[in-house]
Amino acid sequence: MEHDRLEPPSKEVRFVDAKEVVRELMRRLGEGDTSAIDEFMADDMVNHAAGPQGREGWKQIRAIIDRDLGSTSAEHHQIFGEGDLVAHRVTIRGTHTGSTMPLLDGLPISGLPVSWEFIHIWRVVDAKIVEHWACRDDVGLLRQIGAWPPRPGPSA
Repeated sequence: MEHDRLEPPSKEVRFVDAKEVVRELMRRLGEGDTSAIDEFMADDMVNHAAGPQGREGWKQIRAIIDRDLGSTSAEHHQIFGEGDLVAHRVTIRGTHTGSTMPLLDGLPISGLPVSWEFIHIWRVVDAKIVEHWACRDDVGLLRQIGAWPPRPGPSA
């Protein structure tokens, strides 16, 4: 299977294809260019995966992930789309350095390396991401830091 690579465009590109918008956003974020969020996400982007909403909400989510998983890298497995919808499978790798996101809230910091798999679905209109859905392997992440299966709490 041939995978889409996150290569920079070869010349000035006007992003009209939804898949190209997502690919360029991910490429630039991978290079540390967070201005891509302002360029490619609608201010009022709806995040159906819960959490903070809009462009500023996405920045908050990224900041929490950076705080809890340290310096991360992303392996982009596939990006494919049809019309205004794009599916994107990615694995984020980092080190468990914090427990501030709701999933990790209250868990001891393990310092262990982790990988966290996601499938994102993005809806793009006029070269802006306007909606987002996600499926995450939360149990896989929790297993890696020793938090799954859950341990029974103290008896009441």
